Amino acid sequence: MTQNQSFITEFVLLGFSQNPTVQKIVFVVFLMVYIATIVGNMLIVVTILCSPALLGSPMYFFLAFLSFLESVFSCVITPKVIVDSLHKRKTISYTGCMIQLFAEHFLGGAEMVTLTVMAYDRYVAICKTLHYSSIMNWRLCGILVGVAWTGGFLHSIILVLFTYQLPFCGPNVIDHFLCDLYPLLELACTDTHLIGLFMVATSGFMCIIIFCLLLVSYGVILFSLRTHSAEGRRKALSTCGSHIAVVVLFFVPCIFINARPPSVFPFDKVVEMFYTILTPLLNPLIYTFRNKEVKNAIRKMWKRLA
Repeated sequence: MTQNQSFITEFVLLGFSQNPTVQKIVFVVFLMVYIATIVGNMLIVVTILCSPALLGSPMYFFLAFLSFLESVFSCVITPKVIVDSLHKRKTISYTGCMIQLFAEHFLGGAEMVTLTVMAYDRYVAICKTLHYSSIMNWRLCGILVGVAWTGGFLHSIILVLFTYQLPFCGPNVIDHFLCDLYPLLELACTDTHLIGLFMVATSGFMCIIIFCLLLVSYGVILFSLRTHSAEGRRKALSTCGSHIAVVVLFFVPCIFINARPPSVFPFDKVVEMFYTILTPLLNPLIYTFRNKEVKNAIRKMWKRLA
């Protein structure tokens, strides 16, 4: 059944709470988080773009790309939550719901590929140091960014096309702060068991496989550091430590949400809040606090502007 055969034209979001006091707290906290997220991530992007020494390194090129993705991802989710906290009745149109679902998984898929690419970049830099410049050339970097966009698009468009075919003719209340897959499957006026299992097989297993591959790759990197100098080990551990922290923050909630039987749990909102709203804020903090080159580049940029 197509969307034209559905009776639902909008969905009602329950958000985090119907309590006016709680909603005011949500507005203030999430507004501050949103501003900090955009400022933090765009500061990294601008710093790298304005620093030839950093921009000339594939590692920082991908870091700038990741920060850009985080900024856009935050814009897809958080502003709607902030605006909804000012209203007693929170609604989103059917079309708006599909757009939000597409954008969330498109950017999330692109970020997943980017984190994998960053792990590969560190593997080449540490384990194949002499061949790094020839392997990680700018042509390959451009191709890998294209793969990130394409992978995110294909993952998202397949998911949305399946969801778009579902009929929605009954209740339209979603106990969530955003339009996500499992809450929508529960509202559909048809058996969604097979679609749910397909989504688990694609999204969930993909998260698990990539996460395991990333952990193995970082394990190989750390094992290879035995042959490096003390200074080389310190620098590599600092960089890899930041990457591993970001990977864990992204993939653990992602696996929890997607790699399970398709159903909705009360604490899903807390988990999704963490990786859709808080993780984009934490990533720039993790990368800048543990990276002297980025911090020095930020200081130099501020001095030029002062």
